[in-house]
Order: sequence, then C-alpha cells, then structure tokens
Amino acid sequence: MPVVEVEVAQLQVALANGAKLIDVREPHEYEEGHVAGSVLIPLKTVPDRVDEFRGAAATYLICRSGARSLRACEYLAQQGIEAINVAGGMLAWIDSGQPVQ
Repeated sequence: MPVVEVEVAQLQVALANGAKLIDVREPHEYEEGHVAGSVLIPLKTVPDRVDEFRGAAATYLICRSGARSLRACEYLAQQGIEAINVAGGMLAWIDSGQPVQ
C-alpha cells in the first residue's frame, strides 16, 4: 500500500484543523526542537504503541528528513492504519521558516 506524503504547507493546514502529529525521532532530537503540539513516539517503539495511532482521523508522522517517518507509515499501513508522511521532515519544516518549540 503506497504511503501518502504531504508538504509542510499541507501539514500546516491539517494542524490548523486539529490533525494529530507524531514525531518518530529519538528523545534527544525531539528535545532539541519539535513542532508545537507534536507527540513523541520514537520509531523503535511504534510496534508496541500501535493503538495510539488508531482514531477517526489520519495521523501525520514526522522525523528529521522523512525517511524514518516513511518507514513508520509503511508499518502502520500494514496494520490497517492511515498515516501520512511529512515529506522532508523537520528539515523542511525549519527551512520553510516554521516555528520550532
């Protein structure tokens, strides 16, 4: 099943409409800077925390560059969970001038 990817501008709209954003980086990366309101679920813990991704709306996933979040999206798709990857990850978020918490 192919993974849907969005650009930062599309993520901004989704977040403004109440979308859930999961950051799959390591805790030290998250602490260095993250998107306000994002929830940390490191990639290696995704299989143990699958139920946290279930819900009525799609969940957006972000990492540093988009590679780890893509892997998480692929895994979640295999579990029947819709997850959307943020293309370019935090690097794209920062490059677009968005705030980091």
